Amino acid sequence: MAMRLGERLAIQGQPGRQTGLSFVLMALSLVMLFSFTALALDGGNLYIAKNELQNASDAGALAGARVLYLPDGSEVNSGADAVAAATAISNSSQGDPVEVASVQRGHWSFATRTFTPNSSLEPVDLVGVTADDLDSDLSFINAIEVVTERNTTPVVAFFGFIFGHESYKASARAVAYIGFAGTLRPEDVDQPIAICKDRLLNEDGTYECSVGTFIPSNDSTMSETGGWSSFKQEDACMGGTSTSELRPLVCASGNPETLTLGKDMATLGGESHSTFMDLYDCWEAETGKETLWNMTLPVIDCPDSNVGPCNTLSGAVNINVAYIVDKANNIDADAPSRMELPDWDGDGASDGTWSNDATDGVTRWNDFVDAFKIKKPDGTPAHWDSDPSLNGWRQKTIYFLPDCSFHEPTGLSGGENFGVLAQIPVLVD
Repeated sequence: MAMRLGERLAIQGQPGRQTGLSFVLMALSLVMLFSFTALALDGGNLYIAKNELQNASDAGALAGARVLYLPDGSEVNSGADAVAAATAISNSSQGDPVEVASVQRGHWSFATRTFTPNSSLEPVDLVGVTADDLDSDLSFINAIEVVTERNTTPVVAFFGFIFGHESYKASARAVAYIGFAGTLRPEDVDQPIAICKDRLLNEDGTYECSVGTFIPSNDSTMSETGGWSSFKQEDACMGGTSTSELRPLVCASGNPETLTLGKDMATLGGESHSTFMDLYDCWEAETGKETLWNMTLPVIDCPDSNVGPCNTLSGAVNINVAYIVDKANNIDADAPSRMELPDWDGDGASDGTWSNDATDGVTRWNDFVDAFKIKKPDGTPAHWDSDPSLNGWRQKTIYFLPDCSFHEPTGLSGGENFGVLAQIPVLVD
């Protein structure tokens, strides 16, 4: 029995038997290594293809969202889908043309992080609604979704045949959102004037398309509703701004540099007499004191109704300057007698002309105030009053009203709703 056991042990320990086992293990290892290599190569190739598809989807969605509205902002652009598709197709994936599976206009909600297709061309009214209202309003067209794929020309599988795959299908999706003007490009705003956000919003936060009043004076009886700004954001709070910085900006080409949403901007409260007179002269030359003066201005936060030495940029608003008063004691001579009416119904055209030929300036002014719905910061009509603290006809005052019509999109998405859509979209999904 002992010899037989030894013989068995000798036979099992022969070198030939060990070599055969090693070959088996090596073969299995090579198969596994080859399989992992195949997966890595095919996976890497598929990853590159999907990245290229994603780039095409991103480019298409951004291009379509950029033209989502007509140039004047009055209507959703039916051609935006075609622009998105053409831009996506102009890209390639590994030398093959990108295929566009779908392009859809619709609504993006930040609250639910969802895109809802909607092919409507009708714009929604941006006046009298909160940001939350718009976010939940599926009829507010604010985004484009683009889906690209490799279906007709699938991604080649170099080693996938080992696992039964000759090729791989791939797809990518992007949603681009067009919001409200936030970051403003050079020359997006027109004059060195900033409007306080509180003047444009109701207590519930809705954008109010009614008349506001900008009073650039050190009048303690009235809260400030706006101020001057040099547009400077670098070290904005270090000394604010000065008249020498403001005057060259009046009736020039607007902000010389990009204005970034959420950053402080150098501002100046009060009169700035020479700056005001430059603006007055420009207004008179531009309008003859008989037509509205349309302009886009930055919107700022004004804590406790204070302007300067710096205030935070909130967005942009389009306004019509209705009248500018130089001297408070010249109402009979200087009160308006004729003025183009604003576009109250938002159809893109003036609603006629207001006129009053009374020789009494107070009569003309009070009628003008009623016709243009001009109010003081406390919400009461800006009528003439013998009490200087209550008088709506005030020295060195600019009377304006937010423009209720649609506006040409401006700046980069990211601002608050003051009635001006952005021109540059952002990717959201």
